[in-house]
Amino acid sequence: MASKRRTSGKNKKTRRTRAASATRRTAPRFLSAAEAAEDCERLAVGHPEDREELLREAADAWRDAGEDERALAVYERLLDPESGGCGEPDEVDAWRISTLWDLGREEDARAAAASFRERHPRDASAWSLVAETFESANERVTAAEWYTAGVTHALGAGALVTAEVVGDFRDSFGLEELLIGRHRVRRLLGEGHDDWDDVADELHERRASPMPGRGRPLDELHDPLRLSRLAEGGPDALQAELQGPAGGLRARERSSTGPLRACVLFWPPDEFGVLLEHWPSVADAYGDDHTGHLRQVERTLRELSDEGATHLAAGRATADGLRAHAEAHGCSPDTPAARSGYAAELARKGLATDWPPPRNGPCWCGAGRKYKKCCGNPALG
Repeated sequence: MASKRRTSGKNKKTRRTRAASATRRTAPRFLSAAEAAEDCERLAVGHPEDREELLREAADAWRDAGEDERALAVYERLLDPESGGCGEPDEVDAWRISTLWDLGREEDARAAAASFRERHPRDASAWSLVAETFESANERVTAAEWYTAGVTHALGAGALVTAEVVGDFRDSFGLEELLIGRHRVRRLLGEGHDDWDDVADELHERRASPMPGRGRPLDELHDPLRLSRLAEGGPDALQAELQGPAGGLRARERSSTGPLRACVLFWPPDEFGVLLEHWPSVADAYGDDHTGHLRQVERTLRELSDEGATHLAAGRATADGLRAHAEAHGCSPDTPAARSGYAAELARKGLATDWPPPRNGPCWCGAGRKYKKCCGNPALG
């Protein structure tokens, strides 16, 4: 099932928050989620031009810290016109509905969802968030209705739905998530394939790695029997999935400061070139196109999230690091075992970046753009 922490790929302002960026430069490396939330709330007072973005980061951090009541208070503050309001009330309201549900306030969440629907918003990402809330509660029929209604409201009743239309839509990623989420719950409900499911299949193929045979069809990913086996099999079943066709790209390891994590290696542009120069055979696993490689990493992480994996991470790989790991363990750097072991080492030492990043945080790939405008939005890749 989809992770509710995913970010939208909406065409919002692209500049980084100045105050938040300054905080990241001066903050301790292991700043806790609660401390980050407090910093963002404090900075929002002194930087009104960045108020909304800072408060949304604060709410995300409070949720990461397990302080859902604090997160709810921030969302309600953003929605209060007397407190300044916000520019994207529908998406903020969707996060508020999700938080209400997580707090066990089901009646309030349903009432808020009904009010949301009565407004007939056109924000695809907001509809997807509410649909995911019902899906998380195993209310699949309701979730399917919300995914369908979201597509209809975003595009307009009677609009043609094709992969090209989705790609040209102002919030292409949010609309794509609606269609793929709809495919997922309809598959679980045993519904027959329809035209919109065909569009979801095509969108998934475009999102997947360009390397032939690497991606799984959407029907297979959403197969109820497969998902049931994964749920019943626990860590062992998930471990078998991790050691599948992409063996050596990812590994599970307990970090020095946290729980067991699934770590996926990614190579920055310069290191990617060095990697292929020294060990050309790794192109069989990574391809020879860096943009495609980043898409592959993001796709792998999303598939793991869809399969129910938690504590995911992206490990920034270097050729020297891989070489050192291989020498220390008596193996060749161009083998899947070496790459898998190197990924595990990065996770174990706490040197991998948690995935997904905060909705307005910098992308895991190090490009300097927000995640939702970079690898978090496959339509821009």
